[in-house]
Amino acid sequence: MKTTFLKIAFISSLILSLAGCSSNDESDPEIAVDPPVTVPTDPLTTANAATYMVDANATKETVALFYNLKKLAKTKVAIGQQDAFNSFYEDAVGESDIKKNTGYDPAVLGSDFMFITDKNNNEQAGNWFYQQEQKIISDAKTAYEKGMINTFCWHLREPNKEESFYTADMTTEEKSTAFKSILPGGANHEWYKKKLDKIASVVSNLKGTKGELIPIIFRPFHEFDGNWFWWGESFCTAEEYKTAYQFTVDYLKNTKGVHNILYAFSPDNSYSTTQGYLSRYPGDKYVDILGMDNYGDLNNQGNDGVRRANVKLKMISNMALDKVKIAALTETGYRVTATNPPVTNWFATNLYGALNDNPTFDLQIISISYVMFWNNTKDGYYVPNGSVSNASDFKTFATKPKSALLNSLPKMYEMPK
Repeated sequence: MKTTFLKIAFISSLILSLAGCSSNDESDPEIAVDPPVTVPTDPLTTANAATYMVDANATKETVALFYNLKKLAKTKVAIGQQDAFNSFYEDAVGESDIKKNTGYDPAVLGSDFMFITDKNNNEQAGNWFYQQEQKIISDAKTAYEKGMINTFCWHLREPNKEESFYTADMTTEEKSTAFKSILPGGANHEWYKKKLDKIASVVSNLKGTKGELIPIIFRPFHEFDGNWFWWGESFCTAEEYKTAYQFTVDYLKNTKGVHNILYAFSPDNSYSTTQGYLSRYPGDKYVDILGMDNYGDLNNQGNDGVRRANVKLKMISNMALDKVKIAALTETGYRVTATNPPVTNWFATNLYGALNDNPTFDLQIISISYVMFWNNTKDGYYVPNGSVSNASDFKTFATKPKSALLNSLPKMYEMPK
């Protein structure tokens, strides 16, 4: 920049000198000078972090998690998986499939409130649903003690029969009325509050060995821009969706006094513009994490799909910068089965390229805090263990400079000194 300035100064001086010797009366030509480069400053500090959060009264560990996730995105992307401690390819129990492959635990553990709030959970020791609740709580505690990040989604079953969360299992009448019925004044509003009471009870009793509350990320009503869930966009207006989201946050935070939650907003991948993404956004006062679930763009769609994913992640990354929020790829993956073979270099080239600046795809640098893969099952996997054909692809991805498993994760629940 200094060299450029000196060259411009010299040329300017020369032109002025020549102009003085000329009989031409034309005015001096304008010299184009590059505008100064503006580097955006990060307003987030250890002292003011809580002021940018949904919950100004959040526990110190929760504030630290917000701060550290935000700062982490500048250099790393934390790698996680749904139900990593209990879902294994080919039922090969033991360590998580990520650890079987890499030797390290994932940085993020995904869980679900689904069984915890199920109508069949009677909170009795012999009840299968209650046993799942206890297992989920135990896993969340284990993850926290290891230094991992806990995130919860919620496949809430519809309020009529409470048998499914998929609209494919519902009648036209049920689909058109279910979501509206849980809003304040609706026929199932009290039912919904009882479900939130259960979540509040579990999260308020989720504690570490020193008695401190364990922070979690909660993303209610995810993938709402699709129509496969009963909270999808065809079954409620934008204002109704915002009302439900806002009520959920206010009820947990203010009515139930739960102060160890970060709240995530996570549509599917349909939005490619800021205006579209924010069309159902409940507001900065209700969201800590700007997320996106994206399987479609990365589902063997080649370079064009990778570019589309990158552009959308760049969009939420920019919004997170402007709003002082966290950006995350809240769900993704490519499921490999006996009939669906792996895509060559899907992890190390495609996904890593979508998450970062990659010359292969002419992509943009973005700041994403974490990426979550969906759970493995007996018949298929999103994350390869150490014994399958694309195991090395994932291992390469996980050891790249901007990837973070637990071994390269900083202390997420303490403010840096």
